[in-house]
Amino acid sequence: YGELVWVGEPLTLRTAETITGKYGVWMRDPKPTYPYTQETTWRIDTVGTDVRQVFEYDLISQFMQGYPSKVHILPRPLESTGAVVYSGSLYFQGAESRTVIRYELNTETVKAEKEIPGAGYHGQFPYSWGGYTDIDLAVDEAGLWVIYSTDEAKGAIVLSKLNPENLELEQTWETNIRKQSVANAFIICGTLYTVSSYTSADATVNFAYDTGTGISKTLTIPFKNRYKYSSMIDYNPLEKKLFAWDNLNMVTYDIKLSKM
Repeated sequence: YGELVWVGEPLTLRTAETITGKYGVWMRDPKPTYPYTQETTWRIDTVGTDVRQVFEYDLISQFMQGYPSKVHILPRPLESTGAVVYSGSLYFQGAESRTVIRYELNTETVKAEKEIPGAGYHGQFPYSWGGYTDIDLAVDEAGLWVIYSTDEAKGAIVLSKLNPENLELEQTWETNIRKQSVANAFIICGTLYTVSSYTSADATVNFAYDTGTGISKTLTIPFKNRYKYSSMIDYNPLEKKLFAWDNLNMVTYDIKLSKM
């Protein structure tokens, strides 16, 4: 465990072919389960009103070339770029609801769904770029989290630790960081980090909130939006990299953590 001290230059792995890929979400499972491996990659283009297609790639090379091994059609449409894959399941927000859904990829079945109490949705408390990003799922070394806000928190970021089996909320923290004032957020080692801008080539990782101490602090770690439209930024604790979707481009960033 350590604190984030540096984010590298973005490495572009893939560019979407059509405008439906202007923004979206892509991920690998940091805790892969059979039949998947740490190479299996998933991608969802989230432009549009009825987003149900999840592209699965067995190998990173297939992902980079654009040849899916399989396409999942979700039983209900998804909203936002906040989805994650963890321990063989896709976790996503159902469209126009505050419900988080656990969809087991291998069996193609919904295993759990849960309303996040009081969570804003469908444009109430999105990140600054919009995209109905009110409810953002995240994974770190400790497991599964959800990043959102509520009327009660007056738009400040609220974090809850989720049980990955049944989606019960295990613990909740309220921060003093306004959700709509930041472009995105991710969690590393139990600390929430936010990014200042989704368009600026010279953005920064600008806040950190430590769930262990309940203390937030300001940071100025340079973060490059190379293509000037970052709609998703997530941490992968297995690869120790950030995954992002920046204006049709799927990119990764190396990071450095300080030794505690």
